[in-house]
Amino acid sequence: MAERLAQLCLDLCAIPSVTGDEARLCGMIAARFADAPWTSSRVGNALAVRGPPRGRPLLCLVGHTDTVPPAADGPYAQRDANGDLPAWRQGDRLHGLGASDMKSGLAVMLALAEALDPTALPWDLGLVFYDREEGPYDDNGLEPLLDAVPWIAQSSLAVLLEPSQDVAMLGCLGCLHGWVRFEGRAAHSARSWLGENAVHKAGAFISAVAQQAPRHVGIGGLDYVETVGITLARGGRARNVVPDSFELNLNFRFAPDRTLAQAESWLIRFVDEASGGRATLTIHDRAPAGPVDAEHPAVRHYLAHTGVAVQPKLGWTDVARLSLRGIPCVNHGPGLAAQAHQAQEHTDLAPLLGTYGRLRALLEAPPPPGIGG
Repeated sequence: MAERLAQLCLDLCAIPSVTGDEARLCGMIAARFADAPWTSSRVGNALAVRGPPRGRPLLCLVGHTDTVPPAADGPYAQRDANGDLPAWRQGDRLHGLGASDMKSGLAVMLALAEALDPTALPWDLGLVFYDREEGPYDDNGLEPLLDAVPWIAQSSLAVLLEPSQDVAMLGCLGCLHGWVRFEGRAAHSARSWLGENAVHKAGAFISAVAQQAPRHVGIGGLDYVETVGITLARGGRARNVVPDSFELNLNFRFAPDRTLAQAESWLIRFVDEASGGRATLTIHDRAPAGPVDAEHPAVRHYLAHTGVAVQPKLGWTDVARLSLRGIPCVNHGPGLAAQAHQAQEHTDLAPLLGTYGRLRALLEAPPPPGIGG
């Protein structure tokens, strides 16, 4: 199984699937489920697959197929004559774009589907592969798939195989992105006193953001860390012109104790106070936090049966979207969270084996009474 998981992960990494370019990978996965007993529904480049419904509790394994773009000077920037990306094994380390986030998780999903007979499991089994997760919330391919395939919402439990190094991560941080804009007045840089420098106007605000301490929020014994930071800056027309506008992308990662509306209100107030009323804020991407489902019976069973350690999810995942549909969720995948989006992304084989083994044992054991069905 170690060899099979390693090869699946490398094969998946070799197929380019940067956000918006997932068609080839979706087609490859769909071909694996073309025959009975599986039935498939494809919506764009997202795919929902299930074994025969038998009135058992439905467990859904969920993963996104897209990756971030490769670093221009990194090892995954060039394709070969077949259009494939470099992917290689070095001992028990697997190298490739998306190796951790999250093609190792997809490899576990495919390996389980190969090894298990969905007609004989004590659970009903579903698998969800979706596109465009790495882009804006509203462009995510999971939403139209959920709308088109109603059986997904009947899941008794969903396991999102995002990178967590074979540890269960509950809930997730919410995420807001907003452009903070400062207006000035252009002038020749040799006569700068005739203008108003928009970049200089932003100085006190940048300092205030840098000094904003993280907020720690304890939920269910887990420590969620809330942060706000600047991730992009743009402005100016030429090197000898005083810039008349300057924009900063402000990213607010908020804890699950805030609703989306509460997070927006906080961010609006923060920008106003930190800028002294000199800036405008336009929020352009919104993703709610994922609730912490630690007390849900299905999640409690999952944690007890798998025996994994439990941590907070310090990032955003689609457990938030699935929870809005009433599906109890847990993040549990084999990738290395610290390797996500790295220029030389890799993962290790041990957590693939660990996650595979825990999920297989869970699926082969009867669920406790009172969970779905």
